[in-house]
Amino acid sequence: MTDHNREAVGQPFDPARMQYARAQSWAALHGIRERMHPGISEDEATTAAADVFRDLGMERLWHPPYVRIGPNTTKTYRERSIPGVRLGENDIFFIDLGLVFDGHEGDVGDTFVVGHVPEHQACAQAARDLFQEVAAKWRAEGLNGHNLYNYAQERAEAMGWRFNHAVKGHRISDFPHSVHKGGDLGDFGHSPSSGLWVLEIQIAHPTEPFGAFYEDLLTDPAH
Repeated sequence: MTDHNREAVGQPFDPARMQYARAQSWAALHGIRERMHPGISEDEATTAAADVFRDLGMERLWHPPYVRIGPNTTKTYRERSIPGVRLGENDIFFIDLGLVFDGHEGDVGDTFVVGHVPEHQACAQAARDLFQEVAAKWRAEGLNGHNLYNYAQERAEAMGWRFNHAVKGHRISDFPHSVHKGGDLGDFGHSPSSGLWVLEIQIAHPTEPFGAFYEDLLTDPAH
């Protein structure tokens, strides 16, 4: 498959509707965050998310919602959580959503902290900062997907965090993006176009069992 085909979209595709799906997905993520409290389990958080999705008018999921707590924040979406983990008084968690609004896909993720553990807060903020730094590199230099992830790894290690190589970003579009088989951003040989690719960042503490995740759509500064 050529790189051109990897950026194919369907006839209904509309950049404005992509931005709407993105905004609604962020609203959903923060709605779930507001329902998180010490003692809640990942399964209970996922159940509570259904109310948030309904209130926002979500059409469907394009991937299951993931809420990862504590040691499960080091796991990718392909890995199962350690069962029975509940949010502690001093803990870290992330939310990863893949939702469809108005026929278009949103994909967002962020990490949050409860209590007072400075390393948790530093890790969550580092994932956000690393995302912004890599996105800025793309805007300034137009790096291809492979080089963007090489840069992300270098910067993560320079910041003192382990970089998760298994998380490489991907395409989204009008639903379902899977018909275009866009593959991973980290394997894309050209500079990704604005509004089509999700940059995923996952890092972990070098020795302790916790990490952080952040993802959003790569867009030009106007968005």
